[in-house]
Amino acid sequence: MISLGNWNEMTIVRFTDHGAYLDGGDAGEILMPRAYVRPEMRPGDTVTVFVYLDQEERLVATTETPLARVGDFACLRVNWTNRYGAFLDWGLMKDLFVPFAEQREPMQRGRSYIIYVRLDERTRRIVGTARVDRYLRPAPADYARGREVRLLVWQRTPLGYKVIVDGAYAGLVYADSLYEDVHVGQELVGTVVTRRDDGKLDIAPGHIGPDRFRDFADALLDELQAAGGELPFTDDSPADAIRARFGVSKKTFKRALGTLYKQRLVSLDEGKIKLIRR
Repeated sequence: MISLGNWNEMTIVRFTDHGAYLDGGDAGEILMPRAYVRPEMRPGDTVTVFVYLDQEERLVATTETPLARVGDFACLRVNWTNRYGAFLDWGLMKDLFVPFAEQREPMQRGRSYIIYVRLDERTRRIVGTARVDRYLRPAPADYARGREVRLLVWQRTPLGYKVIVDGAYAGLVYADSLYEDVHVGQELVGTVVTRRDDGKLDIAPGHIGPDRFRDFADALLDELQAAGGELPFTDDSPADAIRARFGVSKKTFKRALGTLYKQRLVSLDEGKIKLIRR
């Protein structure tokens, strides 16, 4: 059975002036155009090809590598638009169609958008949709704290950036954890900080070794002890100064400071944190 919008291993049946015809099983013979036929190919050879639909909606095979397959999320550029929708460059001769109904906002030529590639059940056509949140799944339980993951930056929010984790799951990178600018469509490496009850993930950018996941409240306590019992920081200290000194966001610092204060391990006095001696 042919997997439309994906890679298939197929056998060459015969050659014509148009190219090589491949055995598509129940789908019949499928043309691999002449441009993709190599001189050493012979009838009976097995080839690995990507199968999609040509301009006449006929099955066609190619050895070109698409930028995305059915079931993938990707950032693709709009080549052109018409009254029916947008046509995106996905690395193949025929552009990927995104109907107006599947656009979050009217797509503009020359701009790039995060889309999900799917098979339309009614028309059996390969289409793209910008409504990617419909296709994100809850992360399984083994996406625990400290797991390294691949990220595709999807959408900016007041809290930070929504990301697609490992091509399947919804995640969020908080703005105050980012040490450099990022943009929609950028691919990053990140580390799971928290898996929420709904299966969504809080992500820290970059690779974080196991030592970084020790509770920062403990690390801050160690820093105080090493500094002789006081540090010139409070919850009003600038975020840049906190990041430069401790390597964490201001949000993480304030949370740790609040924990130590509630445990009566520190006091706040005249712009300083002081260790309470026992």
